[in-house]
Amino acid sequence: MAAGAPTPAEARIGTPESAVAEAGGAAPIWGECPPAEPGTLRDPRQRCATLRVPLDYRAPRGRSIEIAISRIVTTRPESRRGILLSNPGGPGGSGLELPSRLADVLPREVLDRYDLIGFDPRGVGHSTPVTCGLDLMRQFTLLVPYPAPDGGIERNLAFARDTAAACAEHSGDLLPFITTANTARDMDRIRAALGEPKLSYFGVSYGTYLGAVYISLFPGRADRIVLDSAVDPGLVWRDMWRTWSQAVAVRLPDLLAFAAERDAVYHLGATPDEVRRTYDQLTAALDRQPRPNPGGPVLDGNALREITRVGLYFDGFFPLMAELWQELAAAIPGSTVDTTILTRLDRLLSVGGVIGGSGTGTAETPADNRVAALYAVICDDVAWPRGVALHARQVAADRRAWPVTAGMPSNLWPCAAWPTRPVEPPVTVTGHGPRNVLILQNTRDSVTPLASARGLRAALGRRAAMITVDQGGHGVVGLGSCADEAMNSFLATGALPGRDRFCPAPSPADAVARSTPLPYIPSAGPL
Repeated sequence: MAAGAPTPAEARIGTPESAVAEAGGAAPIWGECPPAEPGTLRDPRQRCATLRVPLDYRAPRGRSIEIAISRIVTTRPESRRGILLSNPGGPGGSGLELPSRLADVLPREVLDRYDLIGFDPRGVGHSTPVTCGLDLMRQFTLLVPYPAPDGGIERNLAFARDTAAACAEHSGDLLPFITTANTARDMDRIRAALGEPKLSYFGVSYGTYLGAVYISLFPGRADRIVLDSAVDPGLVWRDMWRTWSQAVAVRLPDLLAFAAERDAVYHLGATPDEVRRTYDQLTAALDRQPRPNPGGPVLDGNALREITRVGLYFDGFFPLMAELWQELAAAIPGSTVDTTILTRLDRLLSVGGVIGGSGTGTAETPADNRVAALYAVICDDVAWPRGVALHARQVAADRRAWPVTAGMPSNLWPCAAWPTRPVEPPVTVTGHGPRNVLILQNTRDSVTPLASARGLRAALGRRAAMITVDQGGHGVVGLGSCADEAMNSFLATGALPGRDRFCPAPSPADAVARSTPLPYIPSAGPL
């Protein structure tokens, strides 16, 4: 079949004239996808295309930007229900590779029902990208704003002002329109361009907020919606970040217990309290005397705090975290860190961290694109408080109440000095619409805590059912709990649980042999 020719499913479904007009007058032309990341192979099942959408939906005939989309069609067109659009989180996460990852892990009864659709959101990756010209290595512990060891926020204020100005200089004409609401509108353009009356959706982390905004803007165009690890729409964005202080404190004992149970291997302490004292001693020592790190950020106390925060995303990261703590505890003060450990840490940060690993760009994508897109979304979705005194008071209070995160969640972001105001108010997420949303949530999530998911559940009301799983980490699906079966049944048959449910933690014998949940791929962080 020639490239771009319709599959049997496409020929059967067609592209209605109204949908083509709604999408801007042209159906997508499918071809090869952009080059894969170094060290990875391009999935031959996946095809890509580009759509043009309005930069500003208030001026639909004005400037347009590109949205890169990807697709894997079902191999059972006679069973096809429609499209399953997906988003991996962020803000700033690329979703172009998500169909190939989902195709490898979703069960056949789901894959038979959908074409899998991914996309790079506006401002991200192979869509029209934004940049702030940031040096990710030099500014590592300022990107997520850790205060100085003494609690001072003067350098955070300087970084916020400098970064806001740099973002305006490099991407100022794009910035006001890189928003969740506009990305949701882009999703509806994708739906229309594919000739679909409705779309189904799977969103993780930030992707839950994006999905909630979509179904609130377009309640009649949402089919089956799965939201894994949920953002409270009433907290975006600064108040959402502030939930991390308690969430990290709730999650850290899982890592401490892991290391204590393996004291014969890691020698960090025989009890969780002993391991915690070791960790506190390490961060204090690195606050006093940072460690050299050739080719990467200086390893100071805040760098270790951020690396550890990322290490709480998944249980599969725990061995690497314990190895790093072990090396730091045994090393001579001031010596460099072993390069093997640093290489593996770079991979960890590329999955969960804000900087996205070593932060190397491509010809199409600036090195700081993930971070720049993150800033654009969170600063343009909603106005942030600009008072420095407010931030200083809350940082000081958090440092006393939640010392593990050292006041970072309440600190200044570039949004406090952002050059523009939001072009529209945040979308109100409501329960108006059909009952077709499944929310999945872990009890000990350090990024989107249980209270956050309950906030989304309350906002959606009768539209949703929620399954809570008694496990730690960020991401529910794919770890062997009852949530997996519930999601697969819902996507395949439409059977949404009649009431909210609680799942016990899966036993080791039942758990899927994966170190990270399905379908987690490198996002921008922090969500």
